[in-house]
Amino acid sequence: MRITQGTFSFLPDLTDEQITRQVNYCLDKGWAIGLEYTDDPHPRNTYWEMFGNPMFDVKDAAGVMLEVTSCRKTFPNHYIRLTAFDSSHGTESVVLSFIVNRPSEEPGFRLIRTEEPGRTLRYSIESYAVQAKPEGARY
Repeated sequence: MRITQGTFSFLPDLTDEQITRQVNYCLDKGWAIGLEYTDDPHPRNTYWEMFGNPMFDVKDAAGVMLEVTSCRKTFPNHYIRLTAFDSSHGTESVVLSFIVNRPSEEPGFRLIRTEEPGRTLRYSIESYAVQAKPEGARY
């Protein structure tokens, strides 16, 4: 199962050249770049781990791509996403986010159905990876 999160989620994985073009777009807009990684890509898991500090002062896409390469080497079997922050309104907000690395095998999710009082049905999803192994050992 292919995880689809972020701006380009329904496209094939971006090449490094395409990622560089997106980074240039972000830098031209004055946005800061950040890298995050996780081994639990549940859609409600919005708090991924930061890789280093956000790159507020980087002006060249090559510097960002060095960090992307370093993050990929450090966490080759994790999901890694690039996020861009716009602070022009006084509050940082993510304006662009997309996955730049994913594990070779994506186990997907299962649907959990729970019956509640009054014939109410509740549905939730759980990652097969979370069910199979503890955090840090999933991929």
